[in-house]
Amino acid sequence: MISTLIKSALGRLRIVAFLEGVSYLILLGIAMPLKYIVGIPQAVRVVGMAHGVLFVLFVILLIQVATERSWTFKKSFLSFLSSLVPFGTFYADAKWFRS
Repeated sequence: MISTLIKSALGRLRIVAFLEGVSYLILLGIAMPLKYIVGIPQAVRVVGMAHGVLFVLFVILLIQVATERSWTFKKSFLSFLSSLVPFGTFYADAKWFRS
C-alpha cells in the first residue's frame, strides 16, 4: 500500500500529513510535558525539529497537490489550517486527501 502512495503527489501528501499529525501530537502530549513538568528540554528539541521538517514538507506537498489538482483557494487554505490543529491532518486526510 505504501509503495502505491509514494508514486503520486497526493499519496506522498497523505503519508507526510499522517506523520506530521503524529509528530504534533507527540510534541504536545509527550515532549511538552516532559519539558515543563519533568524538566527534560531535549524531548522538545528532538521532536520539535522532526515536526518542523515534516511541517515544511507538508506545506510543499500541499502546494504541489493543490496546483496539480486545481484545488480552490478555500480547500487549499483549509488543508493548511488543518496542520495547525491537533488531529487536523487526520480530518483533512479523511475529507480531502483520499480522492
